[in-house]
Amino acid sequence: MSSASSPARASTTSEAGEINTYKGQERALRADRLGTAGLLLSVLAASAPLMVVAGVMPTVFGVMGIVGQPLLYVILGVVLILFSVGYAEMSRHVHNAGAFYAYIARGLGSTAGAGASLTALVAYSAMQVGIYGILGFEVSGLLATHLDLTVAWWVPALVVALAVAVLGWLKIDLNAKVLGVLLVIECTLVVIFDVAAVAEPGSAGISFSAFDPATLSGAGLGTALCFCIAAFTGFEQSPVYAEETSRPHVVVSRVMFLAVGFVALFLAVGAWALTVATGPGAITAQAGEQGPGLLFSLTEARLGGTFTDVLHVLFVTGMFAALLSFHNVVARYAFAMGREGLLPAAFGRTNKTSGAPATGSLLQSAVSVLVIAAFAVTDDKPAGDPTAPVLRLFTWMGNVGALGVILLMAAASFAVIAFFWRRGAAGAQMWRLIASGLAGIALLAIAVYTVKDFDVLIGAGPDSSLSWILPGIIGLALVAGLAYGAVLKSARPEVHARIGMGNEAFRLERAAESEPEPGHAGA
Repeated sequence: MSSASSPARASTTSEAGEINTYKGQERALRADRLGTAGLLLSVLAASAPLMVVAGVMPTVFGVMGIVGQPLLYVILGVVLILFSVGYAEMSRHVHNAGAFYAYIARGLGSTAGAGASLTALVAYSAMQVGIYGILGFEVSGLLATHLDLTVAWWVPALVVALAVAVLGWLKIDLNAKVLGVLLVIECTLVVIFDVAAVAEPGSAGISFSAFDPATLSGAGLGTALCFCIAAFTGFEQSPVYAEETSRPHVVVSRVMFLAVGFVALFLAVGAWALTVATGPGAITAQAGEQGPGLLFSLTEARLGGTFTDVLHVLFVTGMFAALLSFHNVVARYAFAMGREGLLPAAFGRTNKTSGAPATGSLLQSAVSVLVIAAFAVTDDKPAGDPTAPVLRLFTWMGNVGALGVILLMAAASFAVIAFFWRRGAAGAQMWRLIASGLAGIALLAIAVYTVKDFDVLIGAGPDSSLSWILPGIIGLALVAGLAYGAVLKSARPEVHARIGMGNEAFRLERAAESEPEPGHAGA
């Protein structure tokens, strides 16, 4: 059979730089859309640095009483660098928008990959949707303060969900530019605060006592670990964009290390600057009293009301950037799952105009609107008191998502070891495998702490059913995914074998078709 007569082969593209897919270019994400800078900005946007400085840090200082939070970011940065050593090496061998689940499938088997795929979809979706709560809270407050308008939190949340849906439909390089501008501005303002805090320290002067290991003692340490590692979320997303980068075998690993290093340094310095501005002895009391308002009160005292107002606005735009970043990741996971048969085939096709994973983007937009609506209906607070979305939507969904990502990182660490071991490359990769093993053990320990202290994380009592229902969402996703993988192995073995393979599966099928049939070798 000639190649011209094969519809499967005729559907492949010949354009240079694009991924040659067995089922046609509509089953591929557009290549060469992102370089190092664009990818770095896209993944850093998910970490929402200003949201961490204004929201997470006061909680860790005030509620958990951990003065050594700056040191905690350094320690977690080391753990995640160890994780990235093996994860980055894996990215050189596997290019798939399914990232986590693709790596786990290639290392621990297709059934494990199916479990990871649904876990990743649920975890990242939860993290994205949760941000709508705190964004609605902040925008509602800004409108009341500056325009004297009383607007329910869910109104701006739905408006932003629409804007994210539109951008998610467009080209990823345009998304990267939007994310990049917002990220650079918010980081610049935080650095200005850091400098101002050092220039005008609190009564204790410039002190480095927050980096003393003794400041990490306390019953809240385990919970603080969960909060702080969630602040790094985003760096691990770079392999999701591998198919859209110019040189994935170089760019993806480079961006991972740059992202972890930047986040660790940025957050450690930001947390330290807060201790300098208040004084290490006063930070827990002031953070406990003011909560998320701590950063804004400190900037107003040092940099004035105008700067603080701008910071409030950038707080919102930073959350918007995080929403868009997570939206893009969820859409690409859905695309990868659709392409490999884990979701309906419609999810495995891209927008012909932009090359974006259109169906996956629509799915995440629909989920966002439905969840916002559900929390709006159950919100019994008056319009001017939008506390429920922060206490419920943001806290509940954010911690559910964080637990899922921690478990995925731990599983990916062990998958890296299995992947190279099975290929006889354990000796050559030994130091990377050791790093992955250490990271996997540390991440599993953090996951155990997360589940154990989940009632503290969500602000519920120890006897609250939410302390097992919410983490149970991740457990249910994992079990359902594993069960689905087992069914596929029995009923559709060809689909089961393709899990995690991405475009490589289609290229292998194409190569198999081109092999001469037995008895026709000389034809």
